[in-house]
Order: sequence, then C-alpha cells, then structure tokens
Amino acid sequence: MIPIITILILLCCVVLAFFILIQNPKGGGLTGSFGAASSQVMGVKQSSDVMEKGTWTMIGAIGGLCVISVMFFSKPASVDGGKAGAKTSTSAPAKKGK
Repeated sequence: MIPIITILILLCCVVLAFFILIQNPKGGGLTGSFGAASSQVMGVKQSSDVMEKGTWTMIGAIGGLCVISVMFFSKPASVDGGKAGAKTSTSAPAKKGK
C-alpha cells in the first residue's frame, strides 16, 4: 500500500508544480527586473482563483497522503524478542574445571 501512496504523493507534487508555474505573478520579487512581456507568457488573469484553489487543494492532498502513509508503516522486528535491555548470549557458558 505504501508504493501506491508514494506514487499518489509524487503525482500530486507534479500537479502542484504545474499549478504554481502557470499562476500569474502577483508582482514584486524578480518579475519587475525581467520586463512586462514575461509576466503574460503563461498566466491568465481570470483563472487566478481556480489556480489558487488548486494549489491549496494539492497542498492539502499531499499533507493528507503523508499522514495516511504513516498508518501503513509496520514496526521493525525486535532483535531481543521485545525485552528491552535483555542481553542474549549465543555461546554456552564456560565449564569450570578442577
């Protein structure tokens, strides 16, 4: 089940990157130094609400899938049989000779 959730998380990350890249820049930052032509290459003013909702939805989906994935992890097998601090010996005790 973990590989399926991992694939879903990766797909959500790709969709999130797509939503972020096609959003219209809101000004400031580095966009002012590149000129006005680059701000309208992929952005559309009317779709900003849809893109913002899609961004937040994907962020929520990634967070939810990460929390759900933790439920499917199993605890590692204990080497000492579940006894904390117990030491096991693999050799027989030494015999006392006369």
